[in-house]
Amino acid sequence: MKTHKVEQLIIATFGFFWCFLMWFSTAAFSPSIASHYHLSIKALGLLASSAIWMAPVGRIVAGWAADRFGAPRTFALILSVCGAVSIASAFTTSYKLLFAERVIVAIAGVAFVVGIQHVAQWFGPHEIGTAEGLFAGTGNVGAGAGALVLPRLFGTNYQAAFLWLGAIALVIAAWYLVRGQAASSAAQQALVRKQSNLRGTLFVWSRYIAIALMLAYAMSFGLEIAMNAWLPGYFTRGFHAQILALGFSGVAGLQIAAGTFAAVQSFTASLFRPFSGFMSDLFQRKGWTPLPLIAKTLPYAPRLHWLGLSLILITFTMGSLTVAGLMGSLHLSVLVLVAMGVSISFATGGTFALVPLLFHDRPGVAAGFIGGLSTTAGIVYPLIFSGGHNIHFGYAYVALYLFVPITLFYFWAARYERAPQEHGLMEHQVLVAEAA
Repeated sequence: MKTHKVEQLIIATFGFFWCFLMWFSTAAFSPSIASHYHLSIKALGLLASSAIWMAPVGRIVAGWAADRFGAPRTFALILSVCGAVSIASAFTTSYKLLFAERVIVAIAGVAFVVGIQHVAQWFGPHEIGTAEGLFAGTGNVGAGAGALVLPRLFGTNYQAAFLWLGAIALVIAAWYLVRGQAASSAAQQALVRKQSNLRGTLFVWSRYIAIALMLAYAMSFGLEIAMNAWLPGYFTRGFHAQILALGFSGVAGLQIAAGTFAAVQSFTASLFRPFSGFMSDLFQRKGWTPLPLIAKTLPYAPRLHWLGLSLILITFTMGSLTVAGLMGSLHLSVLVLVAMGVSISFATGGTFALVPLLFHDRPGVAAGFIGGLSTTAGIVYPLIFSGGHNIHFGYAYVALYLFVPITLFYFWAARYERAPQEHGLMEHQVLVAEAA
């Protein structure tokens, strides 16, 4: 079968776009579901966080499966299972069963690491940042598209939306299986398959830089997906009077308004991600290394600095969102969300411009670990956001007590001037086993 890297990028990107659309379709209809089943704000926070429950372990398994069995087979299986359960959830009348089914549909989010592995097998070091940025950024638009389009297209009829999303997912699964190709060469595919063992997995998991990248992705993509699930409910509850003053009323009206404002963060985080990959490539070509402590002489050092700058920006925007909320300014909150989305895109794109270069012989395992465990943050953040006495304070708490320590740890882990991916927990023992 003749194929080309651009075709593989298109297949992976469209498949991930649809997975992302399914993943956060529950959040797009959270006001309707909350109204229909009379959910409290605590229950709403639980519903928001449930979209992430399957991602940490699921992404680890999916990354390994992509290395072992190839991305096309793995991606098609994910689309098929999630599509079928999405169709089933359209006919469910019990909230407990609906909740369980939507948790299963949320497995669609694990497709990210499969696509990252797939794209890494087709693009070289000089273009990997832009290619991965195009894949992830365009795919991530699915969350924003869901928040913006689905309520307008289906109103409060979330059952019809779940039905159509699932049916189309089955069609895409067949396309991926027929036209997808695991790697650009049989030799590359064989090398990756050989390294997908327990020893290689433990090596990646125990490297300081891998842990730092996982935490960096937790405060960028983990934050993005948490916001995707949380923001519709946040705007509905936190700016209820302001939204009513704009002329929106009733559950349907509040849902459209809240979904529109929530989509701002998701769209900017997605649309600027290809630009982030390009900027990582640009930093690399220009040799820019402006930050202290972080390594400056490594072949990929400029990419480390680009990611460091991105983490600093995210921390500042989180604090600003609390300020805007306490001021009661809906307009300022939306503007801050724009800046936050851009900052998040810088970090997400910067992270996966580094992963294939640091762990080129284990791209799926590394992507599964970094892109998998990091999604646990998407469970934690909504619970923090909804757990305080004031709905606006949670952003500042997360920034101060989580994001500042994560950024400092990243600076420490990226300080090595000689292959930071060699340094980690039980360093000597792991390196001896790796050499053997």
